[in-house]
Amino acid sequence: MGKVKRLRTVGVDVSAAWVDVERAGPGEAVVRQRWPNTAAGHRQLGRWLTHGGATARVVLEATGVYSLDLALWLHHQPRIDVMVINPRVSKDFAGACGQRARTDATAAHTLQEFAARMPFTPWEPPSAAVLAMRAVMRRVAALVALRVQEQNRLHALRASAALPAVVQRDVQEQIRSLGRRIARLEREARALVEPAPALRAAYAHLRSIRGIGQRSALALLSELAALPPELSVRQWVAYAGLDPRPIRSGSSVHPPVRISKRGNTHLRRSLFMPALVAVRWEPAVQRLATELAARGKAPLQVLVAIMRKLLHAIYGMLNADSDFDGEKFRRSVAIPA
Repeated sequence: MGKVKRLRTVGVDVSAAWVDVERAGPGEAVVRQRWPNTAAGHRQLGRWLTHGGATARVVLEATGVYSLDLALWLHHQPRIDVMVINPRVSKDFAGACGQRARTDATAAHTLQEFAARMPFTPWEPPSAAVLAMRAVMRRVAALVALRVQEQNRLHALRASAALPAVVQRDVQEQIRSLGRRIARLEREARALVEPAPALRAAYAHLRSIRGIGQRSALALLSELAALPPELSVRQWVAYAGLDPRPIRSGSSVHPPVRISKRGNTHLRRSLFMPALVAVRWEPAVQRLATELAARGKAPLQVLVAIMRKLLHAIYGMLNADSDFDGEKFRRSVAIPA
């Protein structure tokens, strides 16, 4: 009879400089260790996890660039499975376990307990092109926000005659520089889309919606293409943080229903401007917005509902490999009252 391999459950808390790990296995004491968050540290961690021929199930949080390289490296190791979870999920799990403190060690312990107790879903990394495009478009979003700040600053400077003109000129130059950098990065993102037939087709479908321009299409595509293909449209909505979060308690606690905002802020922000423009220029979306307003919905409620409906429509378009259809949009999932 062959030797039974030990299965270890592992929690990994990732920071910029360090990786804090808790490891547990059958017949083994719980062990905690810290490794540098570097390529050499990742190799040491891998050997430590599988020492003695064991296999490991590793759970870590999605913490952006700090966890990405480690998750990718672990994914390619033969006796290691990795699961990447939303930090909100681990926070809620820690609360359910009665954990009050939050340190690197307690975070690793929470993730190890999650690996031991909860269903394990192996992580499938996006393609290199999708990861690169997502990084580029998130940088574009950051530069766009910075440019808006500078434009607001310029408006304030022009309101006062007492301030020196050299400051205005410097801010104007900064705005022009940001514009050039944004355009260059958007060209880089398009260059990543063109060689990939699936990305190129999805990009064209997104552009078929009046309200989604080049930048919005690239931003949406970079976030959506990174999602696992088996997700349902309800999971897309939850991932974007656009799912309703009703609060009902007894007969008197009935605050207005709000969205959860527990998902990907980049995706949610990427839907805001397309929804705003589509309400004006896409007839099917405009009709729906008018109906919602006639039912007493506030302007922001209408806009959030349109964002959610657009995400439903995009899900259908990409799965059916088709362009936007206004009639299908109106017949799609009903908006809750």
